[in-house]
Amino acid sequence: MPRISKQDKARNRQNILEAASRMFRSQGIDAVGIAELMKEAGLTHGGFYNHFTSKNELAVEVCGASYAASLKGLAQTIEDGPDQAGSPLERVVAGYLSTEHRDAPDGGCPSASLATDAGRHSEAVQSAYAEGVEGYLTGFTAEFLREAEDKGRKLDPAEARHRAIRLLSEMVGALMLARAVRQVQPGLSDEILRTTRSHTLD
Repeated sequence: MPRISKQDKARNRQNILEAASRMFRSQGIDAVGIAELMKEAGLTHGGFYNHFTSKNELAVEVCGASYAASLKGLAQTIEDGPDQAGSPLERVVAGYLSTEHRDAPDGGCPSASLATDAGRHSEAVQSAYAEGVEGYLTGFTAEFLREAEDKGRKLDPAEARHRAIRLLSEMVGALMLARAVRQVQPGLSDEILRTTRSHTLD
């Protein structure tokens, strides 16, 4: 039997990561079996252990990779600066609390989609989640300070951090609530998003 090339092995591993990222975020880590996951990745069940020692190891990597992608988007929005759609933070809030983000639980920010799972799983998973949360807080804090400086105002770094924590908490909480009631009360779901979008940065 021919040996698999390094390129094919790397591609298979990436397929597993991408499938796990979608499935973990939309269904929850515990709800996804390895056989189901490997089928989604287009691979055989037994091949899983050629890439990961356990589902927990995979969950850690998925959490880290999901946050890396999400934080890259945040960094790009901040780097782009203000435009006709508003300040960077206004655009972040608008995108995060959009119906498109709500209706795509298998993608987007893992802060909301993996929150419950992170609290139930290993310290390694929680550490990867916490690192991602810290990434958001760092980005938000820096942007609050930059906005204040641009307006000629002095903002204490501790206060900027407090604002960042409130902002992330409100965004994540609103998205989780909106997703939880979307199918049975779509109007309420929309109202949660709309109201939070309107007042989060007040």
